[in-house]
Amino acid sequence: MKSFAELNFPGRLIAVEGLDGSGKSTQIYLLKRWLEAEGIKVYFSEWNSSEIVKSATSKGKKRELLTPTTFSLIHATDFADRYERHLVPLLRAGYIVLCDRYIFTAFARDVTRGCPPDWVRGNYAFAARPDLTMFFKADLEVSLSRILEGRPKLKFFEAGMDLNLSKDPYESFRIFQGRILDQYLAMSKEFEFVTMDANMNVEKQQVIVRKLVSEAIDLKKFKRRSPLPLPPALHIDREPLELEEDKAA
Repeated sequence: MKSFAELNFPGRLIAVEGLDGSGKSTQIYLLKRWLEAEGIKVYFSEWNSSEIVKSATSKGKKRELLTPTTFSLIHATDFADRYERHLVPLLRAGYIVLCDRYIFTAFARDVTRGCPPDWVRGNYAFAARPDLTMFFKADLEVSLSRILEGRPKLKFFEAGMDLNLSKDPYESFRIFQGRILDQYLAMSKEFEFVTMDANMNVEKQQVIVRKLVSEAIDLKKFKRRSPLPLPPALHIDREPLELEEDKAA
């Protein structure tokens, strides 16, 4: 992908990226709540959530039928559906659109699974560059502990077991996620990621996230006429956030 599609709409696009268990989903959830409480017009979308496609993806994962190419294509289809039916219309309507994972997830995962980089990027050539992309970089052990919190084992594709990296799912996870991390780091400068230290506690990260968003976007332009009251738990400078870290991506 040599360039991104032009998206000259009044809305703004913010994406978060990171390894499974990096805590990025917690951070974008908190950001969404804060923006809503401030009276900002905001829309949230997450990876692999198309109403049309996600059931097929779920069945393929449960039966362990997805090849790297099939995996790549079905996720590209999911993204294209959400992009055309949700993201673009909301950006056109002047919303701040938050994406829990964007096309960079495909660039990292699909290439790690062996798909040609140019082919993968070509599948997303229609997508626009986010106004801000935050990459949450966490240690592998931190990510693994967050994922396993509250559930007994890793999922098959989550651990990269389809790649035969190791018979031990935990070791497979470390190898697979380590390779994905290498892809993210290689993309970081190219796509101007803002790297976050995802090993920090939730509250400190959220303070930085809000500052970055406020600096990148003039939030006053996106306010509704009647802002909602800000819940006390979101006043980070006065009270800590009482939310758990990401348990799974």
